[in-house]
Amino acid sequence: MTAPVFDGGLELRAAGDGTRRLKGRFPYKKRAVLDSGGNGRRPKKEEFAPKAFSFAVDDPERDIHLLIGHSFDKPLASKKAGTLILDDTDAALDFTAILTPDIQRTSWAMDFMAAFAAGLIGGISPGFRVAPPEAVANPEETTEEDPSLGNALIRTIFAAVLFELSMVTRPAYDETEADLRHFQFDPVPRNGIIHPLNRWRL
Repeated sequence: MTAPVFDGGLELRAAGDGTRRLKGRFPYKKRAVLDSGGNGRRPKKEEFAPKAFSFAVDDPERDIHLLIGHSFDKPLASKKAGTLILDDTDAALDFTAILTPDIQRTSWAMDFMAAFAAGLIGGISPGFRVAPPEAVANPEETTEEDPSLGNALIRTIFAAVLFELSMVTRPAYDETEADLRHFQFDPVPRNGIIHPLNRWRL
């Protein structure tokens, strides 16, 4: 049985060994509007440069999880477990997740597969923080938008520490079917997470 294929490239297929294979991609160089501006505020947009996630993807000691809704209590696969296979190219971060029979029997995986089959899963959302400048030179920059396109501030991320990829119901990136969740540790809010619409740094 094959689930629907979404515009964002998400695809769930049954395999002959009892596992299910979930494939998807997070394209680079696609912009999301984080703040549409107004009331004296300029619009703010964000994009990832090619291979922005290689800082974590290429580190054999760093684990990356596939989650549901950014909840580490609802894991589907992980890099260190050998069930999350990542392919980082100049065009996109592609992944294949192997959903084992044991994972498929969990309540959260069953809920996810039902929501996916119903077309309710809207995209991929990476949980990340910008790499520290002492580890990576120029991990991000803010530039002016082309005046012919608008007057937004454009934040480009060149190096991000990726912790997880999540299946989400409502993506912020309409074109790429991907949402963003930025884990910002300086300063640290009480719950350790800054909402994606409040994470802009200048």
